[in-house]
Amino acid sequence: MILQVPQVVFKTRVRNEALGGPNPFEWKDLSTDDIFKGKKVVLFSLPGAFTPTCSTSHLPRYEELYSEFQAQGVDAVVCLSVNDAFVMYQWGKSQNAENVFLLPDGNGEFTRKMGMLVKKENLGFGDRSWRYAMFVDNGTIEKMFVEPGFADNFGADPFEVSDADTMLKYLKSR
Repeated sequence: MILQVPQVVFKTRVRNEALGGPNPFEWKDLSTDDIFKGKKVVLFSLPGAFTPTCSTSHLPRYEELYSEFQAQGVDAVVCLSVNDAFVMYQWGKSQNAENVFLLPDGNGEFTRKMGMLVKKENLGFGDRSWRYAMFVDNGTIEKMFVEPGFADNFGADPFEVSDADTMLKYLKSR
């Protein structure tokens, strides 16, 4: 079965210097097609910005290996989280993320349609994304790496297969 990424519209914020002032940003809708159509994309999703594993390992390693992903023909590396655009922007700044595109799924719509939305009420997070990574070619999901233990309020935060090194190894073996 061939899986396509779900069609959604992401609410993002982009810089517009013409606005001036201390907050020169405006809302910009990005569709699934804007992100995936005609492109080879590595997308990894994680439970939350500013959280320990996400901030110390998951995002930094994808950022570190960005040029190696490009060498494998990847057009974009995208980090998705069920966080709003403001949180994702501040997290990107704090992480010095220059290459990985941080995509806010504020309402969790993409994550829900992917079947990856889980409850993290045990941590006070509400609904969040399960940790996974996927390689998408022109909107078609070619390969997914989903962390074990998928369940609501799962006690652990596995980080074994959605990492940058596993994805890069897969791409090199294609």
